Amino acid sequence: MNERVVEILVYLMSQIRADNDKIDRIDGMSKELRNQGYTENEINTAFSWLFEKIQTNQEEIFDEPQFELRHGFRVLHEAEKVVIHPEAHGYLIQLKELGIITQSDMEQIIERAMMLGVSSVTDDDIKSIVVSLLFNSDDADDQLLGRTIMDKNGTIN
Repeated sequence: MNERVVEILVYLMSQIRADNDKIDRIDGMSKELRNQGYTENEINTAFSWLFEKIQTNQEEIFDEPQFELRHGFRVLHEAEKVVIHPEAHGYLIQLKELGIITQSDMEQIIERAMMLGVSSVTDDDIKSIVVSLLFNSDDADDQLLGRTIMDKNGTIN
C-alpha cells in the first residue's frame, strides 16, 4: 500500500510544480485522488509526508530543479543498464527531479536495485525500494515518515 503513497507524492509534487508553488488547492487535489481510487489514509499519509518535508526543507521542495555541475547527471553503468529497465530509471529520475528523493537517495536506490539479485528491475521494484528508503530510514532528517507510516489496516501510526 505504501507504494501507492509514493504515487500520490509524485502526483502532488507534479501539481505543485505545475501550479507554481500554489498549495492552496489541497481540497481539489484530495478529491481528485479519491476519484482515482486512493484511500483517505493513503492521501493523508502523502500529505503528512509532504507537509513535514516542507517544514524542514521548504526551499528545496519549491525550487525548480537546477543542473548542478558539482553533482552532474547520473548515468547508469552498462551492468546497471542490463538490470534496470529504462522505465524504472526514468521513474527514478522523475522522483529526483520532483524533489521526492535526493541524489544520495538515488544512489542508494540504484545500489539496492542491483543487490536484489533479479535479472530485471521494473518501476514497481523501484517504488518498493523508494518506500523502504523513505519510510524506514535511520537518518534523523529522513525520519519524517516514521510518524506517518500506515499499518495493514490503513491506520496511520
